[in-house]
Amino acid sequence: MTSLAPRSRTTPVKGGATAVLKAEACLMLREPASLFWVLAFPTILLCILGAIPSNREHDDDLGGLRVVDLYVPVAILLSVIMAGIQAMPPVLTGYRERGVLRRMSTTPLRPGALVGAQIALHGAAIAVSALLALAVGRIAFGVALPRQLFGYLVALALVTLATLALGATVSAVCRTTKVTQAVGSAVFFPAMFTAGVWLPVAAMPDILQRIVPVTPLGAAAQALDEAAAGEWPSWTHLGVTALWAVLLIGAARRWFKWE
Repeated sequence: MTSLAPRSRTTPVKGGATAVLKAEACLMLREPASLFWVLAFPTILLCILGAIPSNREHDDDLGGLRVVDLYVPVAILLSVIMAGIQAMPPVLTGYRERGVLRRMSTTPLRPGALVGAQIALHGAAIAVSALLALAVGRIAFGVALPRQLFGYLVALALVTLATLALGATVSAVCRTTKVTQAVGSAVFFPAMFTAGVWLPVAAMPDILQRIVPVTPLGAAAQALDEAAAGEWPSWTHLGVTALWAVLLIGAARRWFKWE
């Protein structure tokens, strides 16, 4: 009997983490509105902007690129913002507000499994959205695929990690879902600006081009543009994004409460 005790204790933890991931995936699929903003909206915005004739004309001020060329990575960053700042934080805060995390903390399955499942699922949604934006950009508007693919993936992974950590930090410092949504909205619009949603970073005035790259999304936008052009992303841009990821992960771990 004593030899069976350790197995009966550890087996539910491993199987439970997988069960949590499956359960959270099912719950996410039941929220089509949330999935729409992460998966479909960025590509729809890309299509709307690409449908404007002037955005498909080469511009010497943009290094011979077209506006639609610059908006493919912007659409990808928009999906990162939607998932990390708008979609995930209210879910985590809601679980804490309803006592789900507190109840889980009394079981062998730790609440971290739930947080990990949310991060994994939203990260997967970002990856799907990125593939969709790249495919539509290539097929519909002739946008070249990233020439430095590995550097592109590194930059995308870093900004995804940093933005999801930002969302976890928002959830950590907010006690209720309503407050989380309000704070998330306050963070959302500056994040969209630095990502270049309203104006690509390459087209911003010189002073903004010096300020925006010190933000995680601004640095990532520059890194993605460089990788798309065939260059390895600047280590400065990658370093800024990675530093923000480390700082925000530390902040989320420091301030996050299970109840």
